[in-house]
Amino acid sequence: MKELQNQLKAKTLILTHGDSDGICSGAIAKSAYPEAYIYFTSPVSLLDKLDLIKDVENLIICDMAIEERHYSELHSTLEEFAEECNLYYIDHHPLPERWKKEAWFYHDTGVCASELTYRVFEDILSQEMRRVAIYGAIGDFCDNTPCVKSWVRDWDKRSLYFQAGTLIQAILQKGKEYDFKRTLLEPLSKDVIPSNIPGLLELAREAAINEEKIRLFVKEHVKVMKNSAYIVNTNNSISKAAIYAASYGQRDVGIAAEYRERKGVYDLSIRSRGNVDLNRILRSVAPEFGGSGGGHPVAAGARIPEESLEVFLQAFDTRLGEANEVK
Repeated sequence: MKELQNQLKAKTLILTHGDSDGICSGAIAKSAYPEAYIYFTSPVSLLDKLDLIKDVENLIICDMAIEERHYSELHSTLEEFAEECNLYYIDHHPLPERWKKEAWFYHDTGVCASELTYRVFEDILSQEMRRVAIYGAIGDFCDNTPCVKSWVRDWDKRSLYFQAGTLIQAILQKGKEYDFKRTLLEPLSKDVIPSNIPGLLELAREAAINEEKIRLFVKEHVKVMKNSAYIVNTNNSISKAAIYAASYGQRDVGIAAEYRERKGVYDLSIRSRGNVDLNRILRSVAPEFGGSGGGHPVAAGARIPEESLEVFLQAFDTRLGEANEVK
């Protein structure tokens, strides 16, 4: 919080998510506005951050899902900013049903935030920045859109995936170290390839070694329910663990839960290989157990109180079965 307060004099402020798509989105926005200051935040913290911002000329928010419980207050706050500055809210997550789309709101659930950010600022960007948008698309499993498939033809696809993999693995390896993530924004905004950013290749190698540990741990310890499979406390990347839970549990949906002792909650990553809408189910089920959840139809997350994890998992599994029966 103090860090953001120290940067309030910046004329252009970019608030973005800390995953690979958010980092690439932020880098693209910074390429359009080189003087901008980058701050990483999350949907649940966004309102608090906005309350600290004063006298900004350009406010760009990237890859930030609308937090359903406080969407009305968020919309009102953003409307106030839109009257005082150039506001760009760029996102691709599913929206609350009652969210009102305004001229400052750029939204498309069919693409990643990186692609959408490039398209918003395309007129003032170098065409080479499409490469960074492709990295973000690969990281968010959104690399099969018409735009990305067209852009990929201008590059060696094998090199693109190597560079994207280097970036994505390094980001996962560093977790929530936002100072590290901020150091990535400057070179990425200038289209420096990830393998030329100091230290990234070694971090990617470490991440690959850890991923093998995750895979083998999940293979041995995965627990299977009727419609999903789950793993608890891998002490590593939960997004990777969720993928392997589905694979080794032989279910369409994989869940990985990691306990956060300081907060007394479990953070969950959920991945689907089927056709159910994880976002819709989580938004309904998680609040029943004092938690929150949402994301994309095939890739979502949740935060569940410690004492409610087991009953939540059972209820979520039941709801998955009901969703499959409807089809």
